[in-house]
Order: sequence, then C-alpha cells, then structure tokens
Amino acid sequence: MTDVREFLESAARSASAHLGGLDERPVWQRVPAGVAEGLVGQELPETGADPAALLGDIERRVLAYPMGNGHPAFFGWVNAAPHPAGIAGALLAAAVNPSSAGGDHADVYLERGVVRWIAELVGFPHETGAGLLTSGASMATIVAVGAARQRALLATGWDVRERGLSGAPRLTAYATAEVHSCVGKAIELLGIGRANLRVVADDGAGHLDTAALREAIAADREAGALPFLAVGSAGTVTTGAVDPLREIAAVCAESGIWFHVDGAYGAFGVLDPAIADRYAGMELADSVALDPHKWLQVPAGVGCLLVRDRVQLRATYSLVPAYLRDDSADELGWYSEYGIEQTRPFRALPVWAALAARGRSGVAADIAACTSAARRLDELVAKDPDFELAADTEVSIVAFRFSPAGIDDAEADRITRDLAVRIQQRGRVFITDSLYRGRPVLRACLINPAVGEAELLLLLEEAREAAAELRGTE
Repeated sequence: MTDVREFLESAARSASAHLGGLDERPVWQRVPAGVAEGLVGQELPETGADPAALLGDIERRVLAYPMGNGHPAFFGWVNAAPHPAGIAGALLAAAVNPSSAGGDHADVYLERGVVRWIAELVGFPHETGAGLLTSGASMATIVAVGAARQRALLATGWDVRERGLSGAPRLTAYATAEVHSCVGKAIELLGIGRANLRVVADDGAGHLDTAALREAIAADREAGALPFLAVGSAGTVTTGAVDPLREIAAVCAESGIWFHVDGAYGAFGVLDPAIADRYAGMELADSVALDPHKWLQVPAGVGCLLVRDRVQLRATYSLVPAYLRDDSADELGWYSEYGIEQTRPFRALPVWAALAARGRSGVAADIAACTSAARRLDELVAKDPDFELAADTEVSIVAFRFSPAGIDDAEADRITRDLAVRIQQRGRVFITDSLYRGRPVLRACLINPAVGEAELLLLLEEAREAAAELRGTE
C-alpha cells in the first residue's frame, strides 16, 4: 500500500458516510445468506487487494449490515453509539499501536490519567495506580474477584498463588439473582464454583436485602465456609435497579469481606443529579467495575476496574520475568502487574478523546438526557392501554410487557416473549427482551443521548403493530 494518507482519508470518509446515513437505513437487518456465506467462506487472496476495492468491499459487506447500535432507535442490550471523538481516538491509537503493558511511553501515563478521570466521574476515591483499563467489565470483574480471593485466603495463611485451591478453605460469595452473569463466570473461572455464589433475597423490587445478606454470611461461617465477597449492582441488567450500596458496604465492613460494585452499565448514572442519591455508598467499595464502552460512548473493547488498594491488586497479579524487566519503570511498575493481560492495546486514547471532547458537564448532560428519556418512556408505557411496566424505572432501562385488556397472563407472556424478534425484523426499531421474576419482558435500554420523543413513540408504535401481527389481528 503506497499512499497511506489517501487510504486512511478514504476510510475516514467511509466511516463518516456510514454514521451520517444511519437515519436513512433500517436500524437492523439480517445479513443476506449469500453475504454471510461469502464472509465466512472467502478464500485468502494470493495477492493484495487494490485499496479502493478493499474499502468498497468493506462498505458493501460490512458497514451495510451493522448491529444497529449507532441508530437513535436502537434500544437493545447496552450497546453504545460511538462518540466521533472516541472513533478518532481509536484510529489514532491503532496508528501508534503500542503494547500498553508498561514502559515509558505516552499511553501508560495517559491511562493513569484516564482511570483517574473515571474515578472522579463516579466519585470513587483514587490513588494513582489503583485501577486499570480492561477489555470490558467482565475482565474487570475477574480481576477484582481474583484480588478478593487472594486477600481472603492470605488472611487464613493460605497463599492461593503458590498452592492453588485444592485443600483451601471453601469460599462463598453473595449477590442477588439479578446480578450480571459475569460475576458467576468469574466465580467459575477462578475455581470457586458456582454453587458457592449464594443468591441473596431481594426486597421485592430487585434490590439486595441486607438483612438476608447478614443471615447468609453468618450461616456460611457457622458451616465452616469462608465468606469473601459481596456484589452490589449499580444498575442491574434487566431493570436497572440500584442496590442499597451504603448498607451493603456496612455489612461487608463488619464482616470483613470484599465489597465489589458492578457498575458496568449504570454507575455513570450518578452524574444525573435527579438520581445521584441512589448511588450513595459506591465510594465505599473495595472495587468497582465499569464500562466506558457503554454509557461513555467509547468504541467497544474498553472496561475499567477501580480498586481501593492498589498494593493488594499488584500482589495478586504481579509476575515479572527477566525478559520484561524495565529499569525505566517507576515505583508503580507495569500495568501487566495489576491484571491478567500481558500485551494490552492502547485503550486510553479513545476514552480520553470521548471525555475530553465533552468535558465533565457534557458527559453529565448526555447521561441526564438518557435518564430523562427513560423516565419519559416510563410515563408513556404507564399511560398506554396495551402495555404495563414490569418494574420501576430507576436509571435508564425501562422493562415492560404487552398487556392489553382482555388478555390473560399466559397469552401476554407468549406475545411479549416473541415481540422483540418481530420488532427487530421490522427494521424501524431495535429492542431486546429478558426475563424478570419468571416472566418475559421487553427491555428498552437508553444510553444514546440522541434518543428523543419521536423514537420513544416509534418504539411503542412498532411494539403495538408487531403484537398485532403475532396475534393475527393486523
């Protein structure tokens, strides 16, 4: 490739055209069978493609069939519309292409600054080095649970890094049934066992019951187990419920166990003054997992872990072989000493760009726009005779179901269960579904500040028409 500048400028134009034309295309459409088969089965070319042909191929076969999360009528999962500054940051980070494991180069220092910015945004006390960027909150959770495991077992005289888990005290952890699945996965991967993740009762509205937590910890101790971790949600996946974080922190402090907050989706809701009080106590956690690639609109692939004790984190993961020794490293060492990854991409630049382009006030305004839109959707659903709310709207997720007059729960559940796919297939709106308290719900997640009244009304219109199709009454 001889003209790098022309090629990259052409790629930038393709990206700009893609983003600029989102409103004119379906939110989502299936990839045609021929295109899918061509992408999967294509032969590796013997010679390189012409740059213009390469970009044209990307436009026709990739950009034409996105997930749809850049569109303002996308309400699915927790997938963000990328901020233009974040996109630019991702491109420039790829141009530099360092390994951010450590060393004396700009990305190492920028990551420290960015992690501090994130801590400041959510009000978490921060010491330089007490946190790192990860591939996502799932990895951040694994790193946090590993540190909690190490601390708890060392307190009993058992070094899990040296001896493994065979013969170690039996560890137990605690969370509600609504906690993100990455917590259970971390418990499994770290050898603790899913059976030792205790499901704690909630208060009937999805919030962890701290009295039940105390009872579960006491019962496990009486049975000879070693309670080591409790997880509070700063916005559950299905309904966005925020656990009573301050009360959980108090139980953890009196019990001597690690308090972890899953703030992957919802922790940044603390920036909206209208709901900030719900997050009281998040600053008391031992660790918080967050996802800049969700509500901060950073391109996918960037999570963050904040910890109270950087020394504990480093002691859990530091392993520096002779070939990686760096005499220029400062007293904090390398990022690879604080987590699982050795080679780490330059994640800090897209985060820094997406934040710096808006500033704290701009980010807060974007968050507030989403929560305000969610409250408005809550109002629209509550007044609509065809739907009912399945839970209170606390942050920016609205859970609701199809429930018109004259229909029983079984039929309402059948229609609701099939609605999301039918809505997606229509192409004008994208929404996903879930289960809440054993019943299907539609789950509208609002993390795109471009969502307005028109998109909210369109969502309900599409849901109503899709339901009519499913009932055969169109």
